[in-house]
Order: sequence, then structure tokens, then C-alpha cells
Amino acid sequence: MADSRNKLDVHDLKPVIDDVLQLRCEPLPVVRMAFVGLGKRGKQSFQHFLYIDGVEVKALCDIYSSNLDEMQKLLQNFNKAQADLYVQPEDWKSVCERDDIDLIYICTDRSKHAEIAVYAMKNNKHVAIEVPAANTLEECWELVNTAEQTRKHCIMLENCCYDYDELALLNLSRSGFFGEIVHVEGAYIHDLRFLDFENKAHYLDLWKMNGNPYPTHGLGPLCQLLGIHRGDKLQSIVSVSSGQFNYPEKYDADNSSLTLGNINTSIIKTYKGKTIVLQHDVSSPRPYTRNYLLSGSRAYAEKRNELRIAVSENPSVYLSADETAMLMAENEHCFYKQKGELARKVGAHGGMDFIMDYRLIYCLQNGLPLDMDVYDAVEWSCVVDLSARSVVGGSAAIEFPDFTRGRWDKLRKLEFFQ
Repeated sequence: MADSRNKLDVHDLKPVIDDVLQLRCEPLPVVRMAFVGLGKRGKQSFQHFLYIDGVEVKALCDIYSSNLDEMQKLLQNFNKAQADLYVQPEDWKSVCERDDIDLIYICTDRSKHAEIAVYAMKNNKHVAIEVPAANTLEECWELVNTAEQTRKHCIMLENCCYDYDELALLNLSRSGFFGEIVHVEGAYIHDLRFLDFENKAHYLDLWKMNGNPYPTHGLGPLCQLLGIHRGDKLQSIVSVSSGQFNYPEKYDADNSSLTLGNINTSIIKTYKGKTIVLQHDVSSPRPYTRNYLLSGSRAYAEKRNELRIAVSENPSVYLSADETAMLMAENEHCFYKQKGELARKVGAHGGMDFIMDYRLIYCLQNGLPLDMDVYDAVEWSCVVDLSARSVVGGSAAIEFPDFTRGRWDKLRKLEFFQ
């Protein structure tokens, strides 16, 4: 099924001809998809597309045949056409080379994300990549260069940008409610010892690194608030990791080899002087939180166990729960007005995953720019590499690359096209 006309050899890549800010491609009334990677995360995502019209699943690729059989059965249960199955470790290349696929949806382990995405774009495919999109600066630049040369969409699947509260607070910030936003905070704090530490063949090696290996859940919504590469840019990062501490006896053996520091904290400064605090912790008994916080000249909001908002007229007292709920309802994002009921019914994490996938297909079907572009993907993902460099360098300040090559203020705001 391969079509040599769709292939782009690496040697054909020339210096960038133009950016892909607000990239528009030909509308795809029916989006023909292939899934590469159908573990826990891939299976969750796959099921969303059973409820979205105008989608055809052409191929399923995973190294475990049981995962393929399970998803094939779902297609049958929903009266969908059966997909072609690929189970060999390198079969993803054959999937990318097919000429009857428009979108490659990548949910493998993170070590393969960038490699598969680059190969897919060179074979004339749009790509959607689970987080993080890349692990090194070299991979980040390869994603950007390939997207710009091939003129294909490359979106990182950062679902937290579609959380109900994050979108409503984004609406509030655009109304001027918070005034000038000067400081924000976010995190990925999630006790994963039960998942990662007891099964070395599963996730363990992915967390064995300096710095912050999983920054995008906290960072993505914050960058949208601050207008990163839409009037501002990330400038520098300082990162510090705690020592390696052992926890209860059942984890001691695993913990001793797990990471090079249980908790990482990074401070990022933007070109316009805004500050971001970002934290990562998956190896201590802390309750789950993304530690969402934004501090503006007129108001303040934080979301840990619950959402709380304070305003400058009475900064020592938070708004009541009823006042907060009313404010959020008044600023409900249009995505939730359109698809919120279905999203909460069939989507993971309160519906934000479904909203993300629905928006991806909607924009492809209508030839619209995607909500998140390749520059978002690499700006948020490059913290994996930069934070590690800072830690190894004694918490030295590390400069961010400008992946837009000077075009970071070409756009004035984030737009959600309809």
C-alpha cells in the first residue's frame, strides 16, 4: 500500500522555508487514522474516536497481539470496519508508509515518540503524539524542521490544556479579570510507585533521569495563559532536584535505582519577565495534584484539592464556593458547551481527553489550524532536556532555544478556530 510519491527522504530536507504558525491544510471530511501503541493510554484514546463522526480507523499497531485483538473487537461492537493489524516491533514504519492514512496517532513509550512522528511526517502524514513529544533538544529541532518542510500538522496530545477549569480560567484571564498575570505555577505530582517501581519491565527506566522527565501537564496550560510564542517566549530555566530518599520497605530496592532525585523543582523566566514554577514528583506519597496557580495584578487563582479564587478588593479572603462556581459557569469554554455532556460520559479524566481528540478531528475535517502546534510541542517538551542540563550543571541557568526562529511575536494570542 506504500506510495513512493508520499515519501520524503531525510536528504531532501532543506533549511526552513516558512513557519507553520496557524498552519492550514486541505480539509479532510473523513480522517483516516492509524494508532501506533495501544497500551493503557492508547486504548483510552482509541475509544474516543468510536464516538466521533467522520473517522475511519485503517490500521492498529502494537507489539502485543492481545491489545490489537481487544481494539479490533471494539470496532466490531460499534459496527465499524475492521482495521489492518501490525504486531512486529518495526511495523510502525509500514503503517506510516501506507497511502490510505491521513493521521498517525502515537501512544508508544516516550522513547519512540519523536522518531515515529518524524518518519510519519516524511511520509505525508499528520501526527498526534502523546506526551512528551521529545526527550532531547535534537529531537525537538527534528520535529520542528520536519513539520516546517513537510507542511504537516504535528500536535502533542496535552490533555490538561482541555481541562474544564483550565479553559474557564483561560477565558477569565482573557476578559481581564486577573489583570496582568505575573506568576504561574504547575506540577505533575502523582504517586506512581505502585505502577512504576514494582514492574521494572514497564515504566521504570523512563523515570531514571535528572531533571523533570514529564513537564507538559503542568506547563502546557500555563504557557497558553502567558501567550508563549504568541507575544512572549520562554527565556531561561533553573532546575534543582532533591536527594534520593527511600520510602517504605517494599519500595527500597526499587527506589535505590529509580531516579537521581525524588522531587524536581524548576523556575522558568519569560522574555517579558513572567515567572513559572514547575514541579515533578512521582515517587513520594503525595496526593495527586497539578498545583495549578496563577497570580495576576487584580486577582489570584489556585487549584489543588479544590479551585479557589481571590480578588484584589479583599485579597485575604477567597471567594465562596458558590461565587467561584458561578464565575466558572459564566466563563465555561465553548468546547464544553458543545461537547461537554458527551465528553464526561465517554472521555477519561473528566472529559478533557475526549474534548482534545474531538477538537483534533474537527480542525482536520475543516482545514483549520490546530489548537496546539509543533512549537507548543517542543517548547513544553524541551524542559525534559533543559532541566536535566541545569541540574547536572549545579542548577545553572539554561537558555531556551527559540524554535520559532524569531517569530515568537508574530501571533498576538492563542486562537481556537471554529
